[in-house]
Amino acid sequence: MTACGRVRVAVRRRSASRADARAVLRDLLADATEVAGDAEIATRPSGQPHLPAHPEISVSLSDDGDWLAAAVGVGGRVGVDVQRPEPVTAGRLRRCGSPTARVALAALPDPEREREYSRIWTVQEACVKATGTGLAGRPWTIPVEVGQHDGTWHSLCWHSVPLPDIAVSVAHELRYPEREAR
Repeated sequence: MTACGRVRVAVRRRSASRADARAVLRDLLADATEVAGDAEIATRPSGQPHLPAHPEISVSLSDDGDWLAAAVGVGGRVGVDVQRPEPVTAGRLRRCGSPTARVALAALPDPEREREYSRIWTVQEACVKATGTGLAGRPWTIPVEVGQHDGTWHSLCWHSVPLPDIAVSVAHELRYPEREAR
């Protein structure tokens, strides 16, 4: 669970069997909800996965090479992204959020810049996955600062998962059930 809501995230390295992200999602569903791991996972025209028989549960998948991530949210939309750190080109740096983030990233040594850029990008990707807009949602415009590991953007709450080798972030809809019940 995350601090802002009922969200679970699983991150795994692909095994020799080359497990896929849907298998990770099925395990997470069975572990985190009362939904059986064999529930139908369909794909919307936008490419976003969903559970047709369980519209109250939102799911998201991501993979990057040897890494897989899945997220399950109850009662609100969810997005997850995973990325291995890579060299940060000048073009990537120009498209990274706020001007202060760009300046702070440029001042970091290469390995730290690569990790921090990847973390910022996973936050931005997780947010646009949660909204269902993908790259059309212009993730690079979402403000995330160097060193910021939690935050909000529009109706979403986001978190970076602290892992040493990869960047993983999850975003989910802010819900206030006690207000909605009134």
